[in-house]
Amino acid sequence: MKDALAIHRWLLAHQIHHEIVRLPRPLTCADELPEILDAPAARCVCVTVFDAVTRGVAEPVAVVGAVGAAPAPSAVAALLGADRVSAASAFLVNSVTDYAAGLVCPLLLPDGLTVLVDRRLADGVHPDESVYTVTGERRTALRIRARHLFSLVAGDSADLATPRPRALTTLGSPMRTA
Repeated sequence: MKDALAIHRWLLAHQIHHEIVRLPRPLTCADELPEILDAPAARCVCVTVFDAVTRGVAEPVAVVGAVGAAPAPSAVAALLGADRVSAASAFLVNSVTDYAAGLVCPLLLPDGLTVLVDRRLADGVHPDESVYTVTGERRTALRIRARHLFSLVAGDSADLATPRPRALTTLGSPMRTA
C-alpha cells in the first residue's frame, strides 16, 4: 500500500514544495479532513472511485473532487456514456489504487486508471491556495498548493455537476379545439 513516505519522496523528486501534516487524531476517511484540520471543505481534496459498466465491461474510474461534493454516479455515467455507474467496493478501491479505501490520494494513481478531475474543485480554489488531501495513512495529510496538485494529477478535467433532468415540455391536448 502507498503511504505518506512514498508521496513525500515522489514530491521531493519533482521538487514540489509540500508538507506532510501530522493529524491530532486518526482519520477513517477523507470526508473527515475539514473537521480535523479546521479547513474549508472546498480546500480538502478526496478521490471517489466508481465502477463504470459500459457495454458489459466494468472499468474503475477515479474522480478527484472536493470533500463533501462527490459527483452523482449519474453525472459520471453521463460523461462516460456508461450504462451503469456505482460506488466501487473497498476491495476494488484497494486493488486498483494501491491505497486504503477512503484514504486514496490523488497522486501516484496507476497509469491505466481513468482519472477525472471535477472542474468544480479546480474552479473553486485559487491556484496559490493550499489544499489538503489524504496520504493513504490514517494519521497524516498532505498540504500542497492547488496549482501543484492539479498539475501533477494525471487526469482530465470534467464537468461533473449533477446532470439536470430534461425539462418537460407542455403539449397541448390532442382533443383540444381552438
